[in-house]
Amino acid sequence: MASYDRSRAGGSPRPLETGDTWWYAAVAGEAPGSFSTRVRTRTRRACLGAVLVLTVTYAGLVLTATGRRWGDAAMAGRRADTVAATLIREHPSLTGLTTLSLATGCVLLLAVGLIRGRYALTGAAAGAVVTALALTGLLQRYAPRPPLPDPGGPLVPSGFPSAQTTLALGIALGLALVVPYRQRGLVVGAATLWAVGVGAHTVAAGRHRPGDVVAGALVALAVHCGLLALLARKGKVHPGARRGPALVGLPVTLPLLLLAAAGLGAGLWLLGPTLVPPATGAYDPAQLRLAHRCGQALAAGVVAAAGLLLLALLRRVELGGVPAHYRLDGPFVEAAGAPRDCELVDPFTEDLDHEIS
Repeated sequence: MASYDRSRAGGSPRPLETGDTWWYAAVAGEAPGSFSTRVRTRTRRACLGAVLVLTVTYAGLVLTATGRRWGDAAMAGRRADTVAATLIREHPSLTGLTTLSLATGCVLLLAVGLIRGRYALTGAAAGAVVTALALTGLLQRYAPRPPLPDPGGPLVPSGFPSAQTTLALGIALGLALVVPYRQRGLVVGAATLWAVGVGAHTVAAGRHRPGDVVAGALVALAVHCGLLALLARKGKVHPGARRGPALVGLPVTLPLLLLAAAGLGAGLWLLGPTLVPPATGAYDPAQLRLAHRCGQALAAGVVAAAGLLLLALLRRVELGGVPAHYRLDGPFVEAAGAPRDCELVDPFTEDLDHEIS
C-alpha cells in the first residue's frame, strides 16, 4: 500500500507532508481504531450506565417500601436539622434566587454559544437541555409510584426526577459544548458546583426528596452523553491539546472531586443505618436529622460526580466541525488542478481515465 493510503488511528494530527489520501476524511470516523470511534464508544457506555443507575435508583427509592420510608425520613429530617431549617427560615429569598439563577443560566448558555459563533453546538446544547426536561416531565407524570398513605400529611408527593436539578446540571453540562476548550474545566466545574447548590436547596426547602435530585442528575448526564456519542458519530470531534485545560480548571475541579468523594462516601456510609427501620417503629429526631444529611450528601456527591464524569469523557477532546487533516495526493492530483497548499478540490478530472471499472 502506498504511503498516502495509510490510515490514521487517531491521536494528534500528522504533518500534511505525510500524504494522507483525499478520501480518508469521509471514512476516518468509521475506522475501528479512529479517535471518533473511541469517543463514541465511551460516551455511549456512559449514557447506558447512567440509564442503568437511574433505573436502579427508581426501583430502590420509589418502588420499594424501604426506599420510600428513607425518603420520607430525609424529608422530615430537614426540620430536625437546625442548620438547614435556620438557613431556609432566615433567608427566604433563596427560593427566588434559585429560580433567577436558573433563568440566568439558560441565557448564559445561549449567549456564550452565539457570541462564539458555534450555532450548531449551541442548538445541540439547548436541545439536550430541553430533551432532559421533557424526559423529566414524562417520568414525573407517567412513572408508576405508590400513593402516599396520608395525602394530606406534611410530606410532598415524590417528584422523581427533580426538574430544577435536571435544568441546572443540564446547563452546566451544556456549557462544555460552547465554551473554549481551555476554559472548559473551569466553567463546567463552577457550573456543576452551582448545580450542587440548587439540588441541596430543593431538598432543604422540602420541594424534592434526595432520590429525586439524584435522578435529575442522571437524566441530564444520560442525555448529554447520548448527544456526545451522536456528535462523535457525525465526526464532530477531534483531538485537543494535551496540556493546559486541566491546569486551568484545577481550582474548581479539585474541590468538585473532593465534594464528590466526600458526598458519596459519607452518604453510602450513613445509608445503611438510616435504611434500617427503628425498633420502636418511629424515627427519633436524631435519626431524622441523620437521614436528611445522608440524603444531602448522596445528592451532592452524585451531581458533582456527573459533572466530573463528563469532563473526563471530554478529556483531550475538542468539539466542532474542524476539517480532518489530510492532503491531496496520488497520480491524478496534478491533472485535477490541486494547489500545493492542500486546498480541497475535486480530485476527478474531466477525462475519465481514473475511473475504476
